Amino acid sequence: MLAQRRHTCRFEHPRSSSSREAPPVKFRRKSTPDSAGTSAEGAATPETGTDTGDTGAGTAPAVGPFDADELPEGGEHHVDLGSLLVPPLPGRDLRLQVNEKSGEVQAVLLAGPDGALEIRAFAAPRNGDLWGEVRPQIAADMTRRGGSATEREGHFGPELVCQMPVRGTDGATGTQASRIVGINGPRWLLRATFMGRPATATEIPQDWIDTITAIAVRRGSSPMPVGEPLPVVMPESARRVDPPADS
Repeated sequence: MLAQRRHTCRFEHPRSSSSREAPPVKFRRKSTPDSAGTSAEGAATPETGTDTGDTGAGTAPAVGPFDADELPEGGEHHVDLGSLLVPPLPGRDLRLQVNEKSGEVQAVLLAGPDGALEIRAFAAPRNGDLWGEVRPQIAADMTRRGGSATEREGHFGPELVCQMPVRGTDGATGTQASRIVGINGPRWLLRATFMGRPATATEIPQDWIDTITAIAVRRGSSPMPVGEPLPVVMPESARRVDPPADS
């Protein structure tokens, strides 16, 4: 198998009228896609049902993550990734992993000094609990791949604490921990996968809670199958930055 080629692009977010300076957005390209229907964290999506795209208003969570139509004042400073609107956050580096061949964005990550958060939005029905439906699928996929997933109650409701065996570049084996949460919104589901300290801590650290609750989801009005990933687009102002030679 050919080694994956990765490139990094940078997007300088426009500064707001405040003194806060937005961190750069990095984009990584890779030559081969992930397995169909499953992310690096083993999150499968349902394949049945259809969301009709009715534009009837739902009710977004009171403090976020927000529906794009109910984003509080200041939302114009968010990085617009199509279905995801991400604000400039101190101590967070926004990265996009892009398929080298198709140009499609496959992963959106917010990285910090102690961990990372991968976010992805999916089409959901107007009523029902899509997160409750997909949790058993995620857990089963983790088990199939040799890992484990334990369900417990967390800050955002039911969550999965996962352990997955991995092999390092030196050939040594280890375990990668992740914490997967799901938040049902009006016709969308936001799935968030924490890695690093926010995955292993007893409770999600408050600064990482603040990170996810600042995000907004733009569902759009087009009909989509339930569980279909909402499209993520790369900002036009992104520019490629070659990684260091030893990366």
